[in-house]
Amino acid sequence: MQEMKQFIYMFKPRRENFLQTMTPDEMAAFGGHLEYTKKLFDDGLVILMGACTDGGFGVVIFKAVSAEEAQSIFDNDPAVKARIVHAELHPYKIVAFKNP
Repeated sequence: MQEMKQFIYMFKPRRENFLQTMTPDEMAAFGGHLEYTKKLFDDGLVILMGACTDGGFGVVIFKAVSAEEAQSIFDNDPAVKARIVHAELHPYKIVAFKNP
């Protein structure tokens, strides 16, 4: 079995007050994002996911066997596909973690 690598994608809404002012299309894309990342979590790929409670930004830390697979996971996120967020994907490595 190939060793899994870690990646992070960060996303930031394209405007202030996004959570309060989402259009119906944006709500659908954001709902799809939540379903998509929950499925990745249930499938054991997501290590951590979360968002600032003020809507500032969100992150998803996940595992993939290659940069190409990570790019595909990122590209298929409904929020990324709908371009409702500024999103970036980077290789990542957790070096310390403490459960709160």
